[in-house]
Amino acid sequence: MDQISEIKPRAAERILGVARKLFYLEGIRAVGVDEIVRQAGVTKPSLYRSFPSKDELAASYLREYEAAFWERFDAAVEAHPGDPRQQVIAFLSRVGERAVMVGYRGCGMTNAAVEYPEPGHPARLVGENNKRELRRRLRAMAAEMGAADPDTLGDGLLLLIEGAYISGQLFGPGGPAAAVARNADLLIEASLK
Repeated sequence: MDQISEIKPRAAERILGVARKLFYLEGIRAVGVDEIVRQAGVTKPSLYRSFPSKDELAASYLREYEAAFWERFDAAVEAHPGDPRQQVIAFLSRVGERAVMVGYRGCGMTNAAVEYPEPGHPARLVGENNKRELRRRLRAMAAEMGAADPDTLGDGLLLLIEGAYISGQLFGPGGPAAAVARNADLLIEASLK
């Protein structure tokens, strides 16, 4: 019994690792479960014991993706205690660096929302919840900065972030996403006057 419980997590981890790579690079809908089990070296029953459906596997991938997203966001916040402007700039500096790397495919949660337009889909829900929380945090940070209209500034920052995600995919190295932090700083400055 102990050997079986040890095997399941390892199989689940392999499945999720392969799914994470394939879903990000190729898109969730483009990847079939046959390819995932083949690359993970498991059987379909193993996949379905760990994840009841491909939709749940996609949502699990996105929950991991989201956890990494908040780790990066929180690290930028922690690096500049009490200075929301620098927190935002630090976070966006890293977004800009990643967005112009070769092979960058944007934000997995944004991509999932595009792939799954139907409300209530498990993968879409993860992305929607993340974007709503990011919007809430950016608006709160804008208020903390003293913006005349914190909701507008927060929403403007969110639009810059989403724009960096897509322009990174379109332009790659040398593209406008590299300047997302600088543009955010200009927007913040204009909003504080």
